[in-house]
Amino acid sequence: MRPVLIFCGGGNPRFAQTAIDAGFRYGAQLPKAVYGPLYFADQDWRVPNREAYMAGLAEHRPHMATVLDWEREEQLAEVLNWAEEAAQYVQRVVLIPKVPGGVGRLPRRIGGAGVILGYSVPTRYGGTPLPLWSFAGWPIHLLGGSPHRQMEYWRYLTPIAEVVSVDGNMASKMATQRCQFWTPGTARYAHNRYWPTIKEADGCKWPGGDAPYEAFRRSCANIPAAWQELCGAIP
Repeated sequence: MRPVLIFCGGGNPRFAQTAIDAGFRYGAQLPKAVYGPLYFADQDWRVPNREAYMAGLAEHRPHMATVLDWEREEQLAEVLNWAEEAAQYVQRVVLIPKVPGGVGRLPRRIGGAGVILGYSVPTRYGGTPLPLWSFAGWPIHLLGGSPHRQMEYWRYLTPIAEVVSVDGNMASKMATQRCQFWTPGTARYAHNRYWPTIKEADGCKWPGGDAPYEAFRRSCANIPAAWQELCGAIP
């Protein structure tokens, strides 16, 4: 089964609507501005603000939400306390374990909400250091990373766990910064076969000032199609 695809991005309502129109669910980092029906909420792991985050959850009532990453052994009680409070406002809480040997100590439900384990797909900004096999038997949400990296992790995890959802905003960043759009590695004419530019694909610059939006629109069309082909090919 194809995981739920979530565009997690703020600051640009046009990007949000483009993704929603293409069939993505919408996610945002609270308490930042929200531009659509909120399915997934994340908090700012760099500067956690529990009070503001919980107020955002209470206002928007998303389907699922993350809490603090569990990065150090002594954090577990605090992480679960966050989760207990968040569970009042969501159907599923995303716990993000990063402590070796810690997965088996996590609850399957908390405060009446189901628990999903979040796996942070490694990028230059970091990622989950635990081996993928330690997530066996759990519902999993893949956090961030490129679409093709997420698909690689899905392939590995599918025999041992269920990847229920994935989120990301790399497509909007690549569109904004370089007018690049995502393809499933098929753009052999481009410098980066996963991320061709509009100019490489079309042979000319996109007219007017909408090239980033066109690039993002193409990503939003290509990503679900690639997921559908991938998931349909594996029983």
